[in-house]
Amino acid sequence: NWLGTGHHGVAPCVVSLTARNGGFDGLHERATRCEVGRRLAALKQCDWCGEYDPGRCYGKRPYFVPSDTLLAADARERLGIESERDLFGGVVPHAFVATKVISHPLVDDEASRPAGWNAGFGVAVKPAVLAGYSSFSLEDARKAGRQMLQRHGAVRLKPAGASGGQGQEVVRDVQRLEQALEQMYGHDSDAGVVLEESLDKPVTFSVGQVFDGSIRASYHGVQRNTLNNRGETAYGGSDLKVIRGGFDELLKQRLPERVRLAIRQARHYHEAVRAEYPGVFASRINYDVVQGLDADGHPRSGVLEQSWRLGGATSAEIAALERLRERPRMRQVRASCFEVYGPCRVPSGASIYFEGHDPQVGQIAKYAMIHSHADTTEQHPDPR
Repeated sequence: NWLGTGHHGVAPCVVSLTARNGGFDGLHERATRCEVGRRLAALKQCDWCGEYDPGRCYGKRPYFVPSDTLLAADARERLGIESERDLFGGVVPHAFVATKVISHPLVDDEASRPAGWNAGFGVAVKPAVLAGYSSFSLEDARKAGRQMLQRHGAVRLKPAGASGGQGQEVVRDVQRLEQALEQMYGHDSDAGVVLEESLDKPVTFSVGQVFDGSIRASYHGVQRNTLNNRGETAYGGSDLKVIRGGFDELLKQRLPERVRLAIRQARHYHEAVRAEYPGVFASRINYDVVQGLDADGHPRSGVLEQSWRLGGATSAEIAALERLRERPRMRQVRASCFEVYGPCRVPSGASIYFEGHDPQVGQIAKYAMIHSHADTTEQHPDPR
């Protein structure tokens, strides 16, 4: 198990780390990362020391809260990170491993690929993902897209480095496929593009696991959408059911079959990564699993992507860890996080991660809550 192995002593303090691989950098993201760091320091009963200063002597190795997934060589040589006990996040051997491109195979044996690409992963993970290809050249993407259109009627194009659904497009004919691919490769030709079957009536589940050095917790949940200050659809938060232990413990719960399927697919993906990309480790993992109907009306389910860094659901994850630490005999807890754009009233008792004006996104509030009863299912209206 990547989570919870190895021990390097108690960190003297917790620090945040801005690691620019395309992750967080806005005002509300930085504030959220700092609040996560402060709360993790309290959980670990050590000091919160703010942003990491490479010129400062910390005594022992600090515990890092990075903004993005770290590369193994940099993590070890520059920061001394050796295991999941040293950070809240993850470490990968190659940058592409942290993106959605690893979820699908290449279109053929002659296709372009980055150094370190493992063709075995696409084979191993096939039962847990939707049909699709990953591409690292415009010509390969054209070939893959034409095949996908013939087989599935509609193709979702996803830039590898984008997050939160940004930059994606569903195409239904060759002409639009060509136009969209030329635009994508014109902006970023090196990161790669995912071409994936598009589902109708999609529902996205979150399946994940967190480890703070002493408590391991796993969860399943659903995401909520909202409208941002520009009137666009945006991530609005997550509702999670969190239990002590790993995915096997999660599967022991009484679950609807579609939730059970999502957890099994996330676990399959998780185990395939461990087997095919040795050296990956993480203390925070999250898998988005989508379920919907394919072009023929048949139900489909598959992991969309993985996250081994701070994510939208992290504030709910931290709230759950705090409650499980406070109540050692508690086995499960329900936690929710919210991202509300525009004026809103933050409920009493919520843990606030950011509330104010962000120059990039406008007025936004981000907060998390624990529900009073672990077996209570609640519907959450928009607080605006």
